[in-house]
Amino acid sequence: MLTELTKGPKVVGAKQVKRALESGRALAVFLASDADPGLTGPISDLCAEKGVTVETVSSMRELGKACGISVGSAVAATVTE
Repeated sequence: MLTELTKGPKVVGAKQVKRALESGRALAVFLASDADPGLTGPISDLCAEKGVTVETVSSMRELGKACGISVGSAVAATVTE
């Protein structure tokens, strides 16, 4: 599933993902299991409210790498263009 992040348009980070969810642009959201629940919990709740698929990734490092960045990421999403 992480291959979706390497192919198409994406946003990385809690603020960007939240904006994408609120605007209806998010297609799927990826949450790192080792991220702070205080950060990922509200995003997960918003996904449930909006009906967006949530995928759990084993680590922030793995998610960051899939997004093509050199640091870890707690949250990322694939989006419409």
